[in-house]
Amino acid sequence: EQPDHCGEGCPIPEARAVFNFTPILLDQIQDYATQLSNYLSKQTPVRDPLLAALIDPVKSANGNRRVELLDWCLRAHEERVIQRYPAYQQLVSIKNQLNNLEYAHIYLSNQYITDLVVWYHLGWLSEIVKRTDIRVKKLIKKSHSFDANDRTILLNIISELLNSIIPRYNQLEKSGQIEITTTPYSHPIIPLLLDFNSADEAVPEIIKPIHNEYPGGNERANWHIHKGIETFKQHFDFNPQGCWPSEGGLSEQTCALFEQHGFKWTASGNNVFVNSYKLSADEGCEYHMHRANKLSNQEIICFFRDDELSDAIGFEYSTWHADDAVANLISRLLDIAQHNQNNPEAIVSIILDGENAWEHYPENGYYFLNALYEQLASHPKINLTTYSKYLETNTHIQELKDLVAGSWVYGSFTTWIGCDEKNYAWDLLCDAKLIFDKKIASGDLSNDEIDQATLQLAKCEGSDWFWWFGDYNPSISVISFEQLFRENLIYLYQLLNEEPPSHLYQSFTQGSSSTTIDGTMRRGSETH
Repeated sequence: EQPDHCGEGCPIPEARAVFNFTPILLDQIQDYATQLSNYLSKQTPVRDPLLAALIDPVKSANGNRRVELLDWCLRAHEERVIQRYPAYQQLVSIKNQLNNLEYAHIYLSNQYITDLVVWYHLGWLSEIVKRTDIRVKKLIKKSHSFDANDRTILLNIISELLNSIIPRYNQLEKSGQIEITTTPYSHPIIPLLLDFNSADEAVPEIIKPIHNEYPGGNERANWHIHKGIETFKQHFDFNPQGCWPSEGGLSEQTCALFEQHGFKWTASGNNVFVNSYKLSADEGCEYHMHRANKLSNQEIICFFRDDELSDAIGFEYSTWHADDAVANLISRLLDIAQHNQNNPEAIVSIILDGENAWEHYPENGYYFLNALYEQLASHPKINLTTYSKYLETNTHIQELKDLVAGSWVYGSFTTWIGCDEKNYAWDLLCDAKLIFDKKIASGDLSNDEIDQATLQLAKCEGSDWFWWFGDYNPSISVISFEQLFRENLIYLYQLLNEEPPSHLYQSFTQGSSSTTIDGTMRRGSETH
């Protein structure tokens, strides 16, 4: 949402920021925009269930789907979104009071369902739209008894927003206010595709999957990087200069691939720098250096996230008054500047998950972001910039002799590999990849079948599957993601015209042990 605060015609033209679009997000935005445009012009059915519910709430809430739809419409921040609107809060209160009454949902009226669906979509609209679009203001003021015309108005607003996102960001890039970057196609952990042993660099004792490596990992890593750039260029009319690697996952081999594909810079978390600094920095070198780093024998530049400042925005400042939060951030930046006064090329990287922070802020971060951009842009000792712009004028880059492979989460890959469930998931994926390679080599598949199977394989290689496995996540979410992962692997086998192995139909995340591909039991550190 930040470009709404620092975009064309904005009172803060000096504001600068970098925005990363994963290729799959770009495809999803375009797909949703097309779905709604086709519905509004030709009444073509919409596939997304929540948008379909906005079109026809009664039909979407028919039978057993009613409970599911009601639960979906409660998925908004309780304090910042639901309680902000009394009408929305009242609808949710009614639902909560009925939770312990079996079959009570069948007595909820069609008007109740309609109003709840409308409020869900209103709640998730951009703050700028809520403040500037007269149609949205009227809907919020009406508050209840929404009819078909109201729903059509809201659908048109959502359609306009979806169709405007990519052109708006494109224009901001051309104006020089922002830099847009991308990520390998389906968000895989590239260092692990290339070499499971990269996980050893930050955690030498880590337990790895039974498979020694991901089959054909180098080829798949190159495919994801190339496909990511290709998808980016389908939506924007320029080449990305920077790459935010999935989860900040870097290794020296990964950086080399990024450079081969034309990227000028990449980035990761500060713990990756700290681990690398212990090996790379000359004795007596300052511990916490805020600057860019060039790897030995490579031209690609690495930037490292200031974890404390970034996490303050991501997790702390949402409970502060906006002015106090911004003042605190600027004070901390000035402290960093004071400690780096002999380093004229000092740069502080504040890097956030794009989707996580703002729903926890009052008014979706509206006051904080406006104050932040305004005060940073006007401060005499702070310069907002983008990475590519920084590299145009700062050429004396410090060399980082060694890069210890890791991610922006703990500086390691333990979030995606190393426990029973994560390793078992990798083994399932490795088995499927071996079948994939065998079928591709056989010549039995048509070009269309190969293309479908390749895209499905890419989905299975995404990082989020492995992120969710493990006992530190809510069990209901783990079970849901595990089921989806197995279903995606099963579908891959089906696209390859192969019978899926029977163990893919069995859960592997419930309980303290699980069955491996060969039928043996694996438990704790006994498995390697």
